[in-house]
Amino acid sequence: MDFNHTEDRRMLADTLSRFLRDTYPIEKRLEIAETDAGYSDEVWGQMAELGILGALFGEEVGGFGGAAFDVAVVFEELGKALVVEPVLANLMAGTVLAEIGSDAQKAMIEEIVGGAKKLTLAHYEPTSRYEASEVSAHLSDGKIHGTKTAVLNGGTSDGILVTVRTGGDLWDEDGISVYLVDPKGEGVSIREVPGIDGTRVAEVVLTGATGELVGPEGGAFPALEKALAIGCVALCAEAVGAMTVARDMTLDYLKQRKQFGVIIGRFQVLQHRMADVFMEMEQATSALINAAGRFDQDRVVREKNVSAAKNTIGRVGKLVAEEAIQMHGGIAMTWEYAVGHYAKRITMIDHQLGDADYHLERYMELGSAA
Repeated sequence: MDFNHTEDRRMLADTLSRFLRDTYPIEKRLEIAETDAGYSDEVWGQMAELGILGALFGEEVGGFGGAAFDVAVVFEELGKALVVEPVLANLMAGTVLAEIGSDAQKAMIEEIVGGAKKLTLAHYEPTSRYEASEVSAHLSDGKIHGTKTAVLNGGTSDGILVTVRTGGDLWDEDGISVYLVDPKGEGVSIREVPGIDGTRVAEVVLTGATGELVGPEGGAFPALEKALAIGCVALCAEAVGAMTVARDMTLDYLKQRKQFGVIIGRFQVLQHRMADVFMEMEQATSALINAAGRFDQDRVVREKNVSAAKNTIGRVGKLVAEEAIQMHGGIAMTWEYAVGHYAKRITMIDHQLGDADYHLERYMELGSAA
């Protein structure tokens, strides 16, 4: 089996890699993350012009890619540069629209692709702990009430796709609807904060908000689950990119740093530790390939491979982040040195859309249900 990317995907990766290498050094990334918005409109527009956003969606909704491998190629390069622009938020929101949106709603994906609109998905709640079907936000007299947490870039989005329970019990997959809500509308309160990794998340409180129904009432769960799945693939690819840089920086450091007059990379114990990092990263990359390669198969196969990849990435990411910090010593803890920022992002990726423990348990549940 040939695991090499197609020529188009190699060109996409090369284009994005060159753009980020030339315009997105770590110093600029840190500067952008400290701004009020937490991202750069200029960079966002340039990514749209290069076709990076279009690669995330299929031709039928205005993009030119949309396959899981297209998403993986883009996010691996984003991970190498620690990009803070809201690509993941728009990927998941756009996936929901592509799956169940009306023609008018799907037309918003073209605006995302063109860089003119930014959307996000508000799904998780304070008590849900990653469970996709646990939705307590509800309608009362036709108005939305509830609280959503960890909403990516919720404070700067032009529209928020909010999951709402319109039927069934708390954990039922049936009865979940999606509404498109204006973040500046009445009854919407947003508190956005920076994460330790430089990204932005928000708490969205809805107290009598109005919204436009997306898709069938009570039948949004399959689209939601697919959006979360492609989000996991994106995060796994981003982690592989970030781990690659952290590993290479650590290897370079071991080749230069001297202790007692000897290059520390000659110490056998450090060589063994780096060998473990290389081997584990090969496992992580293979898990990502499995998830992307089986994404278009039936739901159980897709979700099992996604959870297997997210579990592997979380476990391996912890190893890579810890080893990068420890083998660099004190320099890794300084703000000016990049490896600490990579370690933070790798660590946070494990906690987005389900951590390693959650996805291990979910993998076993899916296996027993198959």
